[in-house]
Amino acid sequence: MSWFQHLHPATIHFPIALLLLGSVLAIYYIWRPDMVQLRWTAWLLLALGWVGGVAAVLTGLFAQSNLPPDAPYRDVLNWHIAVGLGQLVVYGLVLYQGWLYRSARRQKQRAARGDVSVDLLDSAPSRLWVTAALLFGMLLVAATGWNGGVLVYEWGVNVSG
Repeated sequence: MSWFQHLHPATIHFPIALLLLGSVLAIYYIWRPDMVQLRWTAWLLLALGWVGGVAAVLTGLFAQSNLPPDAPYRDVLNWHIAVGLGQLVVYGLVLYQGWLYRSARRQKQRAARGDVSVDLLDSAPSRLWVTAALLFGMLLVAATGWNGGVLVYEWGVNVSG
């Protein structure tokens, strides 16, 4: 068993926790912006979770490279990989849009329209799509975790012994 096969399970738990908690805090803040510190905490958790997710996806891709291509669990594995990559795209999009929102050019455009919000999570027009994206991201985290559990506990993938 390669060290990547041991490294992937060790890298998955932090992104799961960070992305889920960051999403919950961001959604809470979007709809009840009474605690400003939640905004920055949510962004920090989402960013750390995304970086951890990149590590989890990379180690997972390396770990699966030693698996037989015609294994009976290949459909579940491919779904697991696709959903894991999908969650990186969804959270990456939210993080990127948050970064763009704070850019000087966008601030000038909003000021010209009379919009004084300084953060994507404070933007009333963005509430619905950001909430939907975060809920969808949470669904993807749960789905990829579920499929990972199926691979390990039903198929015994990358389990030594």
